[in-house]
Amino acid sequence: MSEHAYSAAAMSPRRRARGIERPGALSALGVAGLCLAALALVWVLASQVPAVQLKDAVLLRDFTLLNRPGVEGPANFLLHLLEPAQFVLWGIALVAIAIARERPRVALAAIALMTLAPFTSETLKPLLAHPHVRIGYLSIGPASWPSGHSTAALALVYAAVLVAPGRMRPVVAGIGVAFAAVVGCALLILAWHMPSDVIGGYLVATFWAALALAALRAADRRWPGRAGRVASARRRAA
Repeated sequence: MSEHAYSAAAMSPRRRARGIERPGALSALGVAGLCLAALALVWVLASQVPAVQLKDAVLLRDFTLLNRPGVEGPANFLLHLLEPAQFVLWGIALVAIAIARERPRVALAAIALMTLAPFTSETLKPLLAHPHVRIGYLSIGPASWPSGHSTAALALVYAAVLVAPGRMRPVVAGIGVAFAAVVGCALLILAWHMPSDVIGGYLVATFWAALALAALRAADRRWPGRAGRVASARRRAA
């Protein structure tokens, strides 16, 4: 076997391995479809099933028992970080990082994710409003599903993971998941939302993150970026 043929034969398994390690857009679209199904299921259970509604209210009551003077202040501060003005600043910072890394597609994906996810939640609230079971003094308005704050928190995390360099993504993802979870707990402790509202917000953010990832994968496959062209040139030279 010639040296060139041997090199080609040796390269093909590695190329196939890379294809396995980097799934295409269809897998991300599958996640988006699962999120839609989960959103429908959560809403039906939270709005139409009395036993689930009661459990939702009891779980909210249990969280509010954690409210203390030393908890309320930090919880309010954390949620304040996700108010519209602050959320826009976070988005500008992430887009600037993506552009500095010469990743314009990632910048566009981050903009789309951080715009469409909160917009979806705010649009669904009045359309899917339903009364909640009331326990004691706790009262949540009917137009609360899904939570805009939990949507914004997880959308911000997903955008940060997309923008972060590959070696930093596990760290960013770990910190981000903890942040989104604490935001969800703060919403319940302060009685801003029902638990089902928080779950719905997480699902909305995950749906749009999956679509953004699918778009990025499809675009990278159809129009390889600078990194892909450099890697291809190096493989041809080898």
